Amino acid sequence: MSPSGPLRVALTGGIATGKSYCLDRFATAGAATIDADVLARQAVAPGTLGFAAVRSRFGAAIITPGGQLDREALGRIVFSDPDARRALEAIIHPAVYAAISRWLEGLNGSTRSGVAIAGIPLLYETGRERDFDVVVVTICQPQQQIARLIARTGLSPEDAARRVEAQLPAAEKARLADHVIDTSGSFEETNAQVDAVWAKLN
Repeated sequence: MSPSGPLRVALTGGIATGKSYCLDRFATAGAATIDADVLARQAVAPGTLGFAAVRSRFGAAIITPGGQLDREALGRIVFSDPDARRALEAIIHPAVYAAISRWLEGLNGSTRSGVAIAGIPLLYETGRERDFDVVVVTICQPQQQIARLIARTGLSPEDAARRVEAQLPAAEKARLADHVIDTSGSFEETNAQVDAVWAKLN
């Protein structure tokens, strides 16, 4: 445990590498958890400053008739234009990290296990790995990422590949990590790795 609270762990990895599955298993084991993907959606929910900033930057074309953010339309823009993606990230990431910081400060060592795990897809891309005591990375084969992403979202193979390629390569994330969980195999094999990492965190 950190002197000022729980052990601060970041769980990261490429898109569709099983981060959410592993985060849920860590939560079941007793970790306090938070998911940056959920925070990112909250940061641009209708009525927020983030929503207003996204609308101002990208225009009414990314707003549905019901007044919601059209994530598919926005995704098509930002994953085909690096400048647009950076602009969106500049709106979302500060809000997400501020929320994670508030969450960590609010725990005050009150977790069952003394371990707090934040699922953060773009940890290394945003240069925030030093905010945490330990980094765990999920990886799988690139073709598995693409197949999983297509199955989950209905994206075309080209669009799915573009989203995978927009992130730091999995091998580089694995090289930088304290622990690596390879989700290429069965659920049982992944579970065993999660449990082994969990044992090391306690």
